[in-house]
Amino acid sequence: MAADSNSVVMENHDQPNALQKHVMFFDRNNDGLIYPSETFQGFRAIGCGLLLSSVAAVFINLGLSRKTRPGKAFSLHFPIEVKNIHLSKHTSDSGVYDKEGRFVPSKFEDMFSKHACTHPHALTSEELSKLMKSIREAKDYGGWLAAFTEWKILYHLCKDEKGLLHKDTVRAVYDGSLFDRMAKEHADAASKKNK
Repeated sequence: MAADSNSVVMENHDQPNALQKHVMFFDRNNDGLIYPSETFQGFRAIGCGLLLSSVAAVFINLGLSRKTRPGKAFSLHFPIEVKNIHLSKHTSDSGVYDKEGRFVPSKFEDMFSKHACTHPHALTSEELSKLMKSIREAKDYGGWLAAFTEWKILYHLCKDEKGLLHKDTVRAVYDGSLFDRMAKEHADAASKKNK
């Protein structure tokens, strides 16, 4: 992968793009479709409770299924097609993914250079709130809600003991590696607890 003049990480079309990698963890059986049960299982695997996992499964799949299945009939199973996840990109987002789902390093760096004032490589809760306000588009209530929900869940799950959301953690959520790491940590903790 090489960066072009627009600072977008160019990806091999035979390989998943960054946004696809971000959601692939939730495709529990690797069939290219994410059903609500898989979304639920993924959230449970990273340590979320029953309520959050259930609500996430319903809202994520209801919200994204139709968008990722253009030209296909409505399905009561609400599958999300991983290959088309870029079609579900919401407004009022950070811009770290471009319209094709590729990672834009300059947008990622801008988040921290503009908003990480207390610590250069981490965001406080207040700084995260300012970041969310700065990316809002006028009267885009659905986009605001989506961004707020994503960022608040990430902060709740991944802040450190000082209340900081670290840059490497945010980077890992964008490339999809965070979920595998969280699932391993959760499984290890559960294993130790059962001994």
